[in-house]
Amino acid sequence: MRLNQLIDCCCDIEITGITTDSRKVKKGYLFIATKGFNVDHYDFIDDAIKKGAAAVIVDREGDFSVPTIHVSDINQSLVSVCESFYNVSSSDFSFIGITGTDGKTTTAIMVRNLLNSFIPTTYIGTNGVYCGDNIYTISNTTPCVEELYHLFSVVKRHKCKVIVMEVSSEALLHHRVDSILFKVVAFTNITEDHLNIHKTLDNYRECKFRLAELCSSNALVFINGDDDNCQLLPVNSKICYGFSDVNQYVISDVEECQENVIFTVSCHDKKYFFCSPFLGIYNIYNVTLAWLIARVFVPFDDKLIALIPTLPNILGRRELFSDIRGFDILLDYAHTEYAILNLLQSLTNYRRIIVVTGAAGGREVEKRSHIGDVLFQYADYIIFTMDDPRYEDPKKIANDMIGNHATDKFVFIRNRDCAIAFAFQYAKKGDVVAVIGKGRDNYMAIEDRRDSYCDYDVIMKYMKKS
Repeated sequence: MRLNQLIDCCCDIEITGITTDSRKVKKGYLFIATKGFNVDHYDFIDDAIKKGAAAVIVDREGDFSVPTIHVSDINQSLVSVCESFYNVSSSDFSFIGITGTDGKTTTAIMVRNLLNSFIPTTYIGTNGVYCGDNIYTISNTTPCVEELYHLFSVVKRHKCKVIVMEVSSEALLHHRVDSILFKVVAFTNITEDHLNIHKTLDNYRECKFRLAELCSSNALVFINGDDDNCQLLPVNSKICYGFSDVNQYVISDVEECQENVIFTVSCHDKKYFFCSPFLGIYNIYNVTLAWLIARVFVPFDDKLIALIPTLPNILGRRELFSDIRGFDILLDYAHTEYAILNLLQSLTNYRRIIVVTGAAGGREVEKRSHIGDVLFQYADYIIFTMDDPRYEDPKKIANDMIGNHATDKFVFIRNRDCAIAFAFQYAKKGDVVAVIGKGRDNYMAIEDRRDSYCDYDVIMKYMKKS
């Protein structure tokens, strides 16, 4: 498009792309110098121009060698330019926003799969973008504004009307979704996480709560009513679900079997009966929330509930593989204290639980010992290894997790491939090897690199040999 078609100016030059990241600039791009939470993109205008930026938009004075448009509200200008460039508006869709520390991915994909049987629905989140029959990879759980609008244009071409999004605390902090009015928002749970960014639990919780401010006037707000932090959400009309009798939707009568879990959800005098293939108490919360959200758009409870037993497994979430030697392999993204606790507590049908795990470098050091406490309480043997160490030594990270536990029930193996291979050699009939922390991530963050790596690929390579 031409620059004067994107924004009110007299510059009739061709624009081939839009970005706020100077590293992504290509010849003919429009560079919009927003101010991020940690980075002021204004400082990188010269870099953008050197890489081929044809024009820049700024909210401050400056003398640059390419056409420069000055605006008073650069964030609003970014949205407006993206809408024009991609010929799409957030008002073209009904949005569902799901946030929380754990359960976002599982719940959001469940919602997408339930709704997609009735209404063309797109998922955007940690596992990528599910749109029609296509899956696209993205760099963040909730992409930046210009990437979001590019994705919206793809969704529009597929004629999808509903978008269910995982909304991360970082996205809320960086105002990536401020231009969206959500029809439904949901909070899965809130426990300590990302405190390297938010510093305190209070800050983290308040950042999460911003999602409830980005709603249409008739929006519905769902919260996990059993979660103390979710209960603090300052919204009068929130709809609560959980096991406690004070919730509007009360979960009860849980019966866990080898391959499914049966439970009941009650609301006033009405009872709904579920058979779910997603094991673990934590997944009962996820299934219940997914159903509650889906029925906002599809008011056929019987049809929705009948679909739940047929829902496919979530990639990287409790993926289970059986080895010919008689043990199971479990692949899961669990990396927070409570996600790991919930996962390990659910593995009651095994002779031994063997865990392969680590912790991310450059993140909250103080949480590592708490995760270690959970591992030493519930795992029979632990293989500590690297998990996105960045600039930290994986052995030091492992020692932080081990803490004061004086036991011989663990080993440290730096290379993650080798750690997984060791676990498979150690396992016996009736055991489960839980490879946790990265799920289906396709990289290992080492220093400032993202080296190609995937736990799933390692597991598949092993199973083909066995």
